[in-house]
Amino acid sequence: MSSLFRIKHWLLLPVLALCSLAALAEPADGAAQALHLLSYLGADYPATVANGQVIDAGEYREQLEFIEVLQGLVVALPARPERAQLSAGVANLRQAIEQKTDGAQVGGEARQLAAVLAKAYGVSQTPAITPDPSRGEPLFTQHCSVCHGASGAGDGPAGIGLEPPPANLRDQARLDRLSLYDLYNTLTLGIEGTDMVSFADQLDERQRWDLASYIAGFTAPAVEPGAALPLATLADQSPAEYAAANGDAAAAIFRVQRAHPPAQQRGPQQLIAHTRETLEKSLSAYRSGDHEQAYDLSVGAYLEGFELVESALDNLDSEQRKATEKALMAYRQSLQDGLPVEQAEQRLELAKAELAKSAALLGGDGLSDSLSFFSSLLILLREGLEAILVLAAILAFLRNTGQEKATRSVHVGWGLAILAGVATWALAAYLIDVSGAQRELLEGVTALFASVMVLWLGVWMHDRRHAAAWQDYIKSSLVSGGGRFGFAALAFFSVYRELFEVILFYETLWLQAGPQGHGMVLAGAATALVLLLGLAWVILRGSRKLPLATFFGLNAVLLCVLSVVFAGHGIAALQEAGVLGTRPVAFFEFDWLGIHPDAYTLGAQALALLGIVLLYGRSWLGERRRRNLPAN
Repeated sequence: MSSLFRIKHWLLLPVLALCSLAALAEPADGAAQALHLLSYLGADYPATVANGQVIDAGEYREQLEFIEVLQGLVVALPARPERAQLSAGVANLRQAIEQKTDGAQVGGEARQLAAVLAKAYGVSQTPAITPDPSRGEPLFTQHCSVCHGASGAGDGPAGIGLEPPPANLRDQARLDRLSLYDLYNTLTLGIEGTDMVSFADQLDERQRWDLASYIAGFTAPAVEPGAALPLATLADQSPAEYAAANGDAAAAIFRVQRAHPPAQQRGPQQLIAHTRETLEKSLSAYRSGDHEQAYDLSVGAYLEGFELVESALDNLDSEQRKATEKALMAYRQSLQDGLPVEQAEQRLELAKAELAKSAALLGGDGLSDSLSFFSSLLILLREGLEAILVLAAILAFLRNTGQEKATRSVHVGWGLAILAGVATWALAAYLIDVSGAQRELLEGVTALFASVMVLWLGVWMHDRRHAAAWQDYIKSSLVSGGGRFGFAALAFFSVYRELFEVILFYETLWLQAGPQGHGMVLAGAATALVLLLGLAWVILRGSRKLPLATFFGLNAVLLCVLSVVFAGHGIAALQEAGVLGTRPVAFFEFDWLGIHPDAYTLGAQALALLGIVLLYGRSWLGERRRRNLPAN
């Protein structure tokens, strides 16, 4: 809007006063509101005063009112060492406005204070995912064009007669004084007293960043983008700031890149650095008494950072991977248990030390050809092994018992799982944000469901391991629709539980390997696929040579083992998601079998074993009773 931040003071001040009071209860929200006001001052004041003269008296009065409310917001923020500096800075800023100091100087001071405020109160000004303006374009058409116009010039049909009028988003002078975060923050908080509403309830965080990036494109020049700039720089600096430090030519490239942010390489060092930085924020929140936020940050530090380099680290030193993971979980558990800050700090230092060792092992930001190959091979082999064992066992069972037609249900099940996995990934990548915690929660729930399903199937096969029992079943059921649905459901969940995580790991590995390593990633995946298909062929071919009773018995044992494995994996995934805590115990660890030295995972596997004993015991007793019945 040509007066986007021109808000009638009798509407604005009560709202901002309430915000300053709310900041006592919600420090992060209070800091965000303060940043929002600082962006008002930085963007609007330069057009209000020039050469010591007030150009717009009404606008100037609003600037004075803004700074007064800003002082209240800063005073209400929780105590931090920087709060005194912020209070003094805002007081100096107020004095400069009262003295009608040059707009460029006031705007620069406002942005400097915003940087101090964001760092002191942990307000992230950088998006977690690189913004995509192509996703922002339809959002602008749907939500913004009716007022701002299709081209963003402020000439939309619904904007006629509005006071203040909609912004001209093609006003380069004004957009140059706003960072990408300022645009995002405006979309998040809205502007009270105007028709610029908050979109926080309508658009998720990623969508608001995408829309902000698209809006930034209205003033981006047609020049070559040049070398990629860090996403943090593109998000928290304004073009005017960047021009002052680097010159006009560099600022033109800056405008292009913030409108079309280059994909950020997430190599091992960046991911571990992300983990370390998020853990520091977690401890800061814990010190301030916000235990819930501290715990959430500790979960995110693992899921959105270290977990994504585990596969590569496993190929170099699996013991170091385990040590780092245990240290991260131990710090997280200290937060959940409410231990004193000193103990949490000690555990965090241990975790950071392990992270440093892991970072040293992983070396530079890229991956070697051999590491790319073996990481790719083991990702698919590890995640696909359990699924292929289940599918091969079911298919061998159906073919050995003459139920070839029922195999179509199994193929339908795993085929739908592949479609569902790809669709879930597409939704997560392009329509909604699926966090690491949600990913692990999905994996945990499906793993536990699969544990129950394979146990049921194992007992079912055991009950029909004798030819007579199988023939009786064939006569009564002929693998009816209900039975086929069970096979299809098991095939679906066995594949789906692994597929989404496989795609995610490959997406990360693809970025880590870089263009020079893409061939080795594909070679590793192809090798793993051949190995998995070979395993399935061995099971199917070998099963034909076994007597029916022996085959059924071996299949039942395999499925019962997988039930125990899935139980361990499911609980471990829920722990990684932060749903369950951890309780380390003295026990050995074997990841491939889902065995972890933790009371919860071992307890779940013990329950699975108890279920096997009870169900097989019931089957054995039933068989014994049938043997003792007198013949007719």
